[in-house]
Amino acid sequence: MANKCLLRFGNTLSKLSRSNAVRHGRCLSSLAELPDTHKMLQKTCRDFADNELIPIAAKLDKEHIFPAEQIKKMGEMGLMCVDIPEEEGGTGLDYLAYAIAMEEISRGCASTGCIMSVNNSLYLGPIKHWANPEQKEKYQTPFLHGDKVGCFALSEPGNGSDAGAASTVAKLDGDSWILNGTKAWITNGYEAEASVVFATTDKSKKHKGISAFIVPKPTEGLSLGKKEDKLGIKATSTCYLIFEDCRIPRENLLGPEGFGFKIAMSTLDAGRIGIAAQGLGIAQAAFETAIEYAQKREAFGSPISKMQTVQTKLADMALSVESARLLTYKAAMLKDAGKPFTKEAAMAKLAASESATYCSHQAIQILGGMGFVTDMPAERHYRDARITEIYEGTSEIQRLVIAGNLLKEYMSS
Repeated sequence: MANKCLLRFGNTLSKLSRSNAVRHGRCLSSLAELPDTHKMLQKTCRDFADNELIPIAAKLDKEHIFPAEQIKKMGEMGLMCVDIPEEEGGTGLDYLAYAIAMEEISRGCASTGCIMSVNNSLYLGPIKHWANPEQKEKYQTPFLHGDKVGCFALSEPGNGSDAGAASTVAKLDGDSWILNGTKAWITNGYEAEASVVFATTDKSKKHKGISAFIVPKPTEGLSLGKKEDKLGIKATSTCYLIFEDCRIPRENLLGPEGFGFKIAMSTLDAGRIGIAAQGLGIAQAAFETAIEYAQKREAFGSPISKMQTVQTKLADMALSVESARLLTYKAAMLKDAGKPFTKEAAMAKLAASESATYCSHQAIQILGGMGFVTDMPAERHYRDARITEIYEGTSEIQRLVIAGNLLKEYMSS
């Protein structure tokens, strides 16, 4: 099974070597705990990031370029459909593999990792679990290998973290649904050729009256707002989706009517593991930038890595990253085992996103003035890190999710 899965990565796997087994600040013991399939995947993704993403990440960021060529290559490697079953055309790996791949790709370019995350977790995730065979043939199969990407439309200008307050409405009209409303902060909005959209079908039922739909692009009645000029993750497009009497076929309802909120929440639970892995990648990249610079930069006659203050920062960064990595792996493995993972996914997302912000901040402190200029990647990591504490549930929401689950656990014990 593992070998069949790995065939999708093509000739890249034949280039595996042990020379880089401890690169990027990883101890061999941490890698040794992973199954062989996952170690090979990790090495493949790391090499791809080193060779294909890091050399162009700054250009993608500065010029706001969607990495279409790299996404296509990742699709051919199987990275755009990691946990879709092989019998449905996917790579057939588990969520631990997805988390590992996400970290390595995001380490190379956080924007590319974000695009990968949206397609895997937010678009294909709900379709995998809720679509019927006809919907999968039309809206899953073409989106597996980088030829097309999808997006996920839940947030609105006025609802923020209150996902149950959807003002976008869908009304049944014969054999069609008619959608009206606006969705905000939609990643991949310009490039996506289909979206999973959440709209209210029965206001009297509040969050139980929300349904999910698959909306192809382009569709009459669906228009895009301007591309947002963002702090970071600049190689992704982020925009509003505006629905004005947008008519879609009745059969584009995803799952049962009124199940939209449940679909959204279960999708976000899994998606938070992907964002945790993205945060890990950014944190790891910031750490590597800092430790490499500290060993080369001399002050007072010796490398600044010999200074106790710098060593303390590096130690704290490494502790932060490794702790978040273990939480992320735990959440992924719980999901793979079919066990409850909502609390652990929230913990992983919270820890990894805050690690990304912390490590990118400390990297700039270690680099000093060089950390503040675009000639070095530290300032990009700093900008990219910030969104990981906001999208797919803010840090404040993660704490509420964690606390809510803790209270349930202690009340039932």
